[in-house]
Amino acid sequence: MRISKQAKREAKELFRAAQVNGVLDENRLRRAIEALLAQKPRGYIGILERLQYLVKLDLFRRNARIESVAPLDSAIEGSLRTALTRRYGPGLNFSFGTNPRLIGGMRVQVGSDVYDGSVRARLDALENSFEIA
Repeated sequence: MRISKQAKREAKELFRAAQVNGVLDENRLRRAIEALLAQKPRGYIGILERLQYLVKLDLFRRNARIESVAPLDSAIEGSLRTALTRRYGPGLNFSFGTNPRLIGGMRVQVGSDVYDGSVRARLDALENSFEIA
């Protein structure tokens, strides 16, 4: 279904209104959706679809996945949380995990941004440089 520009604008306004200090507030979002459903303005289905898209995109951007070969100690986890919160803002959902395929180092993914400082990534880059030549 094609969504009108007006529906996109209204969905964006609702999305911004549901944020508190740049972080999506679930209660505000719920109230905005309930008010929209009560009024049922023209094109409200398109507004809801676009709003759903914006919420999914925001949830994706707010997930931080940190992988290392061995479990990280709490001091390193704390410094990573602080650094990533400073860079991406409050409201990040952190998940720490282990990945033995990395061989060494660490891989951090926040939304679509990937910071790969693993030995595996360096070996793959070296392998690719030989294939090009």
